This record gives sequence, structure tokens and C-alpha cells, in this order.
Amino acid sequence: MTAHKILFLVLDGISDRPCPELGNRTPLQAAVTPILDGIAAEGACGIMDTIAPGIRPGSDTAHLSLLGYEPEKYYTGRGPLEAEGCGIHMEPGMIGFRCNYATLDDQGRVVDRRAGRIHGTEPLSQAIQEGVDLSPLGVEFFFRSGAGHRAALAFRGEGLGVAVTSNDPKKEGVPPLPFEARSGDEADRMTARALAAFVAQAEEILRDHPVNASRRAEGLLPANTVLVRGAGKMGYFEPFSTKYGLSGKVISAAALISGIGTAVGLTRVDVPGITGSVDSDLGAKVRAAREALSSADFVLVNIKGADEAGHDGNVREKVAFIEKIDLALAPLARLPDTLIVVCADHSTPCSVKDHSADPVPVVIAGEGVRVDRVTSFNEISCAEGGLHRIRGSSLMPILLDLLNRSPKYGA
Repeated sequence: MTAHKILFLVLDGISDRPCPELGNRTPLQAAVTPILDGIAAEGACGIMDTIAPGIRPGSDTAHLSLLGYEPEKYYTGRGPLEAEGCGIHMEPGMIGFRCNYATLDDQGRVVDRRAGRIHGTEPLSQAIQEGVDLSPLGVEFFFRSGAGHRAALAFRGEGLGVAVTSNDPKKEGVPPLPFEARSGDEADRMTARALAAFVAQAEEILRDHPVNASRRAEGLLPANTVLVRGAGKMGYFEPFSTKYGLSGKVISAAALISGIGTAVGLTRVDVPGITGSVDSDLGAKVRAAREALSSADFVLVNIKGADEAGHDGNVREKVAFIEKIDLALAPLARLPDTLIVVCADHSTPCSVKDHSADPVPVVIAGEGVRVDRVTSFNEISCAEGGLHRIRGSSLMPILLDLLNRSPKYGA
């Protein structure tokens, strides 16, 4: 028999390096994961360079590669994808940016780049959208809240460039940086002027906004400025349904991943209670995935908390969250007529506190898969599996062949 659907589980940043605290095991090796191990025992395993050997992937370029959209061709910067994920419909040619709400002190210095990890910023974003006016510059803008302190900004207009600097100093205790063109092109200078005008007007609106007044009264940091970075121009993505002949959905708390999904034509599934952190409601995400498979051929699910623990260098928290993932995945372990793919998008070693180029484990289980001898899902065991070492761009062609949808090359 041949499966007809794909459940694509991306365990964001779950891969790691040996940790001395764990007896030189990785968090995946140390965690108790009977569900993931069972999937590995019933599938074909391998390790994967999501971009290429030795290349440290971003979450954006990694997911594009996993979906079969070569980053060298399609990637124009994180900003447009973040904007798409925050609900801004990004048309080709629009300029997108990723943003943080942040806190300035009375001297104009950055006190907190995340405004005390503020949540519920929608009233602030709405006030900015309604109050800022860039029409004298000939620029139409769109500003939306993301998760927590995050937000996104997009510009539409003639003569706008993307070669501009960020105002984010990347540290506290200093003022935001001025926006500057990275070239002598007037289009880039125009974008820098529009960004400066946007932030200046936004700060006026934020200064006395009721949300910030309440935060000050409670002893919390106000969100009184916007840090902007990641400029990019939105390109054209071949629709997923055209490229593969599959209908698809995306489930993710991260605006970036949702944005990549909707940019290629996947339908976004909103799930209350998912956060992209270790406190996320994984049960709700799993239930949403099962429901999505009833009406879609392909469902991409991103689970992000292990990546957060890796960035924090918190080995024990990463192990605990891996075990939380494993328990939550039980209802997805055996689904009829469905290939189950489990992998990471990149490694986030606790020792590095950032992404690394280490290959990640991958397993494909379901009808027609040649089951190998691997019985544990981790970086070391999966390296001995039947898939061997592949690139992320090879994954979708392999899956299409298992669905008997792969076109023949030659006569």
C-alpha cells in the first residue's frame, strides 16, 4: 500500500552536542522518549544537513529548504516572512521588517530590548497603525503585533530599497542607532528616512498610551519604542499545491514559520494556547494536527521550545521539554494512510547558545518505508539509519516518491 498524506513534524532546535552535565550525551540521548524511539524503530532514519554540510542554518532558510524552496533562489531576508506571519499580506515587491517593542529610559537609552517580554501589544500596534502618517513620503505602511514583544512592519511604495541599517543596538545601556542607507542609492535613503519617521511618530504615540500608563503604575517596563531590523523585499513563491500537487496547512506559534507557510500557499491553523516556548500547549497543537489531516494532504507542525532552551544554554530544561514533546506526540505515532516525518530544522547546542551546522536527526515512518535497524531517535543512532546523510532539499522529493507522486526522470 501507499500513503497519501504527510505529517511533517519539525522539532525546532532539538538537536545538540554532547553535554558534560549529561555524561557527554546530547539532550536527545539523555531524555526518555519512548514515542520518538518507537517512530524511529518503525521508520527509515538518517541525519540531515538542512542547507549543506558546514552551513549554519537560520530557522527561515532551514524551513524553506525543508519545504523544497531553495534559499539561494527564494530567500530575500527574514523581514518579509515575519510580516506575512503576523498577518500582513506581503505582495511581491513590498519591503518587510521584523520588529521588537523595547523600552527607553529618560535619556533615550535602551533599557530592555524586549520591553520586559511584554505580551498583549495589539492595542499599541493598532494605535501606531492608526496614528502614524507616512503619506508625505509616498509610503503606505502596515504594522502588526506578533507573539510577545515581537511585531512586524511592511512598506509599500515606489522607489524603496532594502539596503538599510537597523536601529537595534543589540545591547542595553546605549541609544538606538540611526537608520542609514547601506549604499548611495536614493531608494535605500528613502527607506531609511521612512523608517526614521515611522519610529519617531510611533514613540510619540507610545509615550502616553494607556497600556504603558498601566504598566508604569504596576512597576513594569513600558513599550515606548520600536526596534526594526531584517529588511527584505518580498519575492514570488511557487504555490505549494502547484509545486507538489498537495493541499497543505501549517501549525506554528512562531510568526516566522507561519509566514513561510502562508507565503508558499499553506493554510495557517491558529491554535489557542500555543506559545513557541516551553509553556506551550502541545496537546492542543497535536489535536489541531490530527484535525488538519482530515482536510489536507500535508501538515507542517513546528514545535519550538527546545530551541529556546538551547539558546538559553539550559540543558536540564531542554531535556525536560523533549520529554514533554514525546508524551504529547503519542496520538500521532500511528496514523492511517500517513507518512510521519520527524526532524529538526537546525541544531541549537546548549554549549553554543545559538544555531550550529551540526546535522540533525530525521526519520520517515509509514506505508512503503524500508524500515532499518535504528531503534532510538537521536543524533548518534539515526546516523546509522537507511537514509544515511541527506540534505534538507532532498526530503520533499523522497516523500513524494513514497507517495508515488514523484515524476520519472527520463524515459
